[in-house]
Formats: sequence, structure tokens, C-alpha cells
Amino acid sequence: MVLVTGATGNAGGAVVGALVAAGTPARALVRPGTDASKLPRGVEAVEGDLNRPETLRPHLNGVDAAFLLSGYEAMEQTLALMRRAGVRRVVLLSSSAAPSGDTSNAVARYHIDSERAVREAGLVWTFLQPSSFMTNTLQWAPQLQAGDVVRAPFPDVRVATIDPADLGAVAAAALTSDDHAGRAYRLSGPEPLTTGDRVAILARVLGRDLRFEAQSDEEARAEMSEAMPPQYVDAFMSFFADGTLDESEVLPAVEEITGRPPGTFEAWARAHAERFA
Repeated sequence: MVLVTGATGNAGGAVVGALVAAGTPARALVRPGTDASKLPRGVEAVEGDLNRPETLRPHLNGVDAAFLLSGYEAMEQTLALMRRAGVRRVVLLSSSAAPSGDTSNAVARYHIDSERAVREAGLVWTFLQPSSFMTNTLQWAPQLQAGDVVRAPFPDVRVATIDPADLGAVAAAALTSDDHAGRAYRLSGPEPLTTGDRVAILARVLGRDLRFEAQSDEEARAEMSEAMPPQYVDAFMSFFADGTLDESEVLPAVEEITGRPPGTFEAWARAHAERFA
């Protein structure tokens, strides 16, 4: 049995899907009040809060491995509880920013701290450090439902975005085998694309004449400040405006672990085209 946290999110949902496809029993942890109706048939949905480890206790019976998200304040307590309950293996969703070791960056720091906690927990561990997800493109859906212009920041930054389904497949492999014990995998998609490149691909997929307009860094900072704390705004501006994070490299881990190349942005866009209508 594998416990998957964040099971209705982009990453956790992909992990659940990959486990189901492989015939591995999965227990999906969701926050109280979350709609779990879209989970695959046969998946056991349970409620819990990673910031309240005691809420996980009833759901750990028979669990051999767990997929965890970074950034929870109670991470050390959660890991200790899992170890006492007999969980052997943890796969942590970390970040492409973690290998930098830059604890002055708030986003990198919480991933680095989570990796440290997992290393020290006495469990078999694997870290997944993906580049930005293709699903981030869904942020454009309201703009595309209102018109044919996409306004977004950082026009010159190339990112080899990854389909969460590929992350899910890698996570499923690491959750069900000790072959990946003690490994940290940087994961990417198959091609480094600018925002304008992705808009052009989406235009072709949707059959629409879309136009990309670049936001200034000042506009980007103001928009992000409406949605996240200042230290995270500073972190993302450092990554993409100042260029301290490079997600352009195409990496081999997805194909090495799954036996197939990572999916393209165009394939992802075709599979999710209706969400932009």
C-alpha cells in the first residue's frame, strides 16, 4: 500500500494515476473538505492534514511507502510517525531549486529543509526535483476564455517544462522499488521553450490566432504580490528575472527510469485543450 499526499493536486494526482495503472494499491490523502470524487476507481480516499501529523495516524496501517510534498512545518513529526507505523520508503516532491543549496531563497530553502528532514528520518528515500510543470500553463485559461491575448512574464526564459504524468511515472517506480533509494533525480521535459513558444504551440493546438504580450518585471512582481508572501515573490523574481535558476536543460532521468521519453508540451496541450475553451 502506498500513501499519496496531495492526491488531488497536479503532482499527487499524477502519482495516484501511475500507481493505479501499475496495479499498486493506493491510499489518497486529501485535506478535510476536499472533493475526492475524481480520484480513480479503487483508490481509497482518506482525510488528513500534514500540518497535524496525528490526523495521519489512522491512515498508516499497512502502508509501506509514501509520496510526500515539501514545505510542511510538521515534516519531522510526520516522518517520525511514519517510521513508527512501519513505513519504509518515502518519495519527496522537491524542486529544481534545491540542488543550489541557496537557503537565502525562501522557495529553495523550504525544499532544502524538507530534504534534510527526510534524510535524517531513518527511512529509504528518493527526491524528485522537477522543472516547472506544464500544468502551470492552465493559469492562462481565464485570459484565453476572455480573448486571444496571453500576458505573462519572463519572455526570454527557456524552460524544459515537464508533464506531471511523467513525474507520476517516476514517482511510482521509486515508491515500489528500492532501486532508487538514496537518489535525487532532476526531472525535465523534452524541450526548452519560451513562453512565446508555448503560446504558439497552444495556438496551433486550439486553432486560434493567439498573441503573446510580455509583462514587465514590475508588472510580474505586482501580480505575484497579490497571491503570495513577499519572500516568495522575491524568490521567483530571483529565479526568473535575475536568472539564478536554470530550468532549460533537457535531462535524461525520465526516460532512464520509465523507459520512454518525456511527453512534449504539444501532446500535453492536445490532451487538455478543452480546459482553455
